[in-house]
This record gives sequence, C-alpha cells and structure tokens, in this order.
Amino acid sequence: MIAYLTHDRIAKDRWDDCIAQAVNGQVYAWSWYLDIVHPGWEALVEIKDDKYQSVMPITSKRKYLIPYLCQPFFAQQLGVFSRKPIDVHTTEAFLHAIPNRFRWVEIRLNEQNPIPVGRKGVDYHQNHLLDLSKDYNTLLSDYHKNTQRNLKKSLNDRLVISAVDDLAPVIQLFRDDRGASIAHWGDAEYSRLHRLSQVACSLSKAFIYIVEHSEYKQIICGALFLKTDSRITFLFSGNSALGKSCHAMTFLIDKVIAEFAGQSLLLDFEGSDDPNLARYYQGFGARPISYPSYTRHCF
Repeated sequence: MIAYLTHDRIAKDRWDDCIAQAVNGQVYAWSWYLDIVHPGWEALVEIKDDKYQSVMPITSKRKYLIPYLCQPFFAQQLGVFSRKPIDVHTTEAFLHAIPNRFRWVEIRLNEQNPIPVGRKGVDYHQNHLLDLSKDYNTLLSDYHKNTQRNLKKSLNDRLVISAVDDLAPVIQLFRDDRGASIAHWGDAEYSRLHRLSQVACSLSKAFIYIVEHSEYKQIICGALFLKTDSRITFLFSGNSALGKSCHAMTFLIDKVIAEFAGQSLLLDFEGSDDPNLARYYQGFGARPISYPSYTRHCF
C-alpha cells in the first residue's frame, strides 16, 4: 500500500535510508536536497516492516488556487526510488497514487522508472553518462577527435584550475552569458542555487572548480559538481567569451575525468535535449540515456 505523507509526517531518517539503499538512488532525492530545492515537499511512500521500501517526492505548488505538481529547479530527475528493482507495475502504482486534487501534473521521473509502451502523458528526455571506471588514457582515447583537438588547444593557453568554496563568481559568469536569455530564472533561483552549493559542499557532497587565465588574471569559467558514492553530477556551470575561445570548459571537464578515472563512478552530464550540448557531451565519450516525464491535465 502506498501512503501519501505531508511534509511534517515524513520520517527523514527512514527516507534517507531508503535513498541510500535504493537501486536507483540519486542526489536529488536526499531529504536535505529536497528541503532546499522545494521546501515543504511531500511524498508517496510504500512502507513495509517499518521501513520505507519505495518512495516518490511530491513537489507541489498552487496557481490560481489550483494545486499542481511541477519539477523543481536543480532536480533533473525525481520519480520513484526503491530498495528493489522497479518494474512498470511499480511506476504505474505510484503514478496512480498521485492524489486527484493535483489537477495539473508536469513532472520528470528517473532513468530507472520504466513506463508501459503507449502510456498517455509520457515523453522522454535525454541525459548523458560516462563510465569513469576505465583508466584515464583509455577514457581520453574515447574522446571524439574534435574534443581532443580542443583539449590540446586549451592545454597551450595557460589555463589554471583550482577548487573554491564559493559558487558566486560562477553564477555571475552564467548570468552575464547564457543567463541573460533565460527569463524564468530570477534572483530567487540563483539564491537557491547558491545555498544548495553551500550546503552540499559543507556535507562533502559537492565541489566547485574554476578556471583562470594566467595572463589575464581572471576567472573565465567554472562549474559545480555534486558527488555521491556512485555518481558525479555536472549540475551547473558558467562560462565567458574568453573561456569559450580558450575551450576552458573542455579543459575543466577533462581535469575532472582525469581526477576520478579508474573509480566506480558515473559522470552525469545532466543533459541534454539540446542537440549541440548533446554532441558536446558525447565528445567526451558519454553515452545517451533517456528518462521519462509525465504530464496529466484534468480540467
């Protein structure tokens, strides 16, 4: 039986134990992460032997007094997480358990939430994953030729990478570049992202790298990576015109791949449905993988 729990009824220790033991646990589903990206989140929970066996975050808002479900910023995939392998019946059971009072549902599930063929309201999105378990030279040999050329150019451009504990300069790079054309991101979203980076770093669940140009003495790109026992997630980045001309982001990503090569980790590029970004991530040898979204409108 699947129970609907309001935020105050969720036992977060049992929730996090389920995510830690889940066959498909992801950083987005930890209680501390949800507390930041969607305060007051609720849940669907399957309980057995006093344990949360399977769970699904419920991230609701209201529009024109109508409650609806939406995908929080900075949480690419949510959906069902379980201690046991998830089949189509499990996914369907959780989707059916979403209360009918949510007349409008637009959420993204995760890559291990199978959906029956032909299910209405389902669409698919693309992510890219790179298995880091091989040694660095083998991983490097799998880079596409264009990526290898750009990396070689970056290595001749006097770039310096370093770890920092403040995401603010990277956020500013983003706001000055790509962020200028993203109207639905405002101060609240950037503030939430900054807080997320602070908490994640304090829990040793994230790291921030910046790249500086030794001649111009300025930060030209940077990125925030989340880290769990099984996955490194490329959550956010900022770049500049100089950074792009120097291929600084390729330089940065290559350094992360080199640092964690030979470990049982996946590098999760967190996208993309954009063909240009998809091609860029595939240039590092990443393989595409799809995950479903679910839409239901009942008016």
